[in-house]
Amino acid sequence: MQFLGNPTLRLFIGAALISLSPVWVKLVDVSPTASAFWRLAIGGVVIALYLVITRKRVLLSASIWLLLILAAAFLATDLWFYHRSIQYIGPGLSTLLANFQVFVMAAAGFVILRQPPTTRQLLAIPLALFGLALIVGVDWDGLPEDYRRGIVFGLGAAVTYAGYLLSMRRSRRDSTIPVPTREIAIVSLAGAAMLGATAMAEGHSLVIASGSDGLWLICYGVLSHGMGMLFITSSLPHVTTTQAGIALLLQPTLSFVWDVLFFARPMSAMELLGAGIALFAIYLGSRSRSEQRERPA
Repeated sequence: MQFLGNPTLRLFIGAALISLSPVWVKLVDVSPTASAFWRLAIGGVVIALYLVITRKRVLLSASIWLLLILAAAFLATDLWFYHRSIQYIGPGLSTLLANFQVFVMAAAGFVILRQPPTTRQLLAIPLALFGLALIVGVDWDGLPEDYRRGIVFGLGAAVTYAGYLLSMRRSRRDSTIPVPTREIAIVSLAGAAMLGATAMAEGHSLVIASGSDGLWLICYGVLSHGMGMLFITSSLPHVTTTQAGIALLLQPTLSFVWDVLFFARPMSAMELLGAGIALFAIYLGSRSRSEQRERPA
């Protein structure tokens, strides 16, 4: 896969494109479930078209298909949580919380794979919680109800996204193809179907009411999901673990920047300090994953 010749450039462009995800969600006037549906539907079609154009064959065993359907269910649930968190607490904090998945992955590695956490990971967890406390404060009961709901949804996104990553890892355990383009296309389209059914069950329309909403959703699906995912997955086999770890941090960092620039989020010195500490903790917690060159999201 050759979108750009330099894999490092592709990696960071992909991370920057994905960092715009919560911006599109905040801009559109559709339900959170509907925007999640359109992300996966449009992005999945883009990636599927790439497979058709490049004549990639999709030959997978029944067990792999089951794992990909499980991954799609986790991804759909992750976006269901994440989009609601964006609405309640904004793009920056919701994306930061979703990236707490590195700690869920570490816990899953210990429970499922019997891999003890590293010293860095053990240090990272209290650091992340301390950073979060600096951002939101320590008086949980004093926070507005919607704000508390947004934090819970953000943490729910972290847990379900870790489930998605674990499912994708298992599905590719015996794969000899370095870039999981086929798997991402399948998971995206299957997840879109699940979210479409969920939207109808919730009584939410999938109709795009305005041209501006349509434009933002196309940007979301094509740029953030389609191109962002393809840029990152095509670059990871060719970059260093340090570069992969920095790219993981770029998404929540830029999401905070977009939140301040586009939506005038007020940021106190204490909140900035807390965000910095939490981002550093995510970096520490991600070191074992980045050493395995897993795909960020």
